[in-house]
Amino acid sequence: MKPTLRDKLRRLITLKMKFAMASGLATAVDYGVYIGLVHYFFSPVVSNIISYSCGMVINFLLQKRFIFSLQRTVSQAFALSMLVSLGGLLLSTAIIYLLNRITMLTNYQFIIKLIATGIVFFYNFYLKRFVFEKRFFANE
Repeated sequence: MKPTLRDKLRRLITLKMKFAMASGLATAVDYGVYIGLVHYFFSPVVSNIISYSCGMVINFLLQKRFIFSLQRTVSQAFALSMLVSLGGLLLSTAIIYLLNRITMLTNYQFIIKLIATGIVFFYNFYLKRFVFEKRFFANE
């Protein structure tokens, strides 16, 4: 029996929810490291690079285990996932850099990081889905 549009949407929403939960855990690590580093040690850009890198490794491990059906070798998926994450890091860092140029936001690093994370979430979901499952949108 061919899945209905409703079934496909339900599976896609479930997949996004699982992705969001795994990403939430990785993001919590990212945020914690970012806030600690930016508050005590480094500039926002350097802090973001370090914290984002920690989060992306955790995210890969969770996605491989709980979210996507691996359709590549682990080494291929890891390499492609890190490449996608590098793009996300560049996008996130650019957003953080630009938002820190707005004087009234510079005291609200949590909000700046939240905006960057929200934008990068959708970029990551669709490209990581391609990395693991070799597809962007289809939900067969």
